[in-house]
Amino acid sequence: MTEYSGQEFAAASRLGEILKTKGWLLATAESCTGGLLAGAITSVAGSSEWFDRGFVTYTNESKIEALGVNEQALQRFGAVSEQVAIEMAEGALNQAVTATCAISTTGIAGPTGATEGKPVGMVCFAIAFRKKEGVVTLPFIRHFTGDRTQVRRQSVLFALTAASKILEEN
Repeated sequence: MTEYSGQEFAAASRLGEILKTKGWLLATAESCTGGLLAGAITSVAGSSEWFDRGFVTYTNESKIEALGVNEQALQRFGAVSEQVAIEMAEGALNQAVTATCAISTTGIAGPTGATEGKPVGMVCFAIAFRKKEGVVTLPFIRHFTGDRTQVRRQSVLFALTAASKILEEN
């Protein structure tokens, strides 16, 4: 899965144009996508103008250590939850002080890992961005179908597309 689809590349390019226009820098905080989101972003030439850094925090411990995710949130809601996605995005902004916005992904790509109420294909996202009034964070939950690769690719495309729409409007 080293190549990115035309859709993923186009979505990353579009996000980059929006960020360049605003003069903003992006950070990513990924779990289930394991760096694929940052990979799609950096497949765009010149992305260093608008992409600051990415965090791949696959374990709960790494989410706590690298992003400052609250251990109680992980215990109460689970790693695959809106609350943890929010904390991951906000944690990326806290760690990447030069970044203006962040995207997080946490989910169950499968084929194992499903629990009651959290099926394979469930992915939680958050997009956080700095405003004068403080940080605004918007969470999303999506359910994707297909195998592990398909769920991860759909997650990347959704994250890029959703971020473009939200950041363009703000």
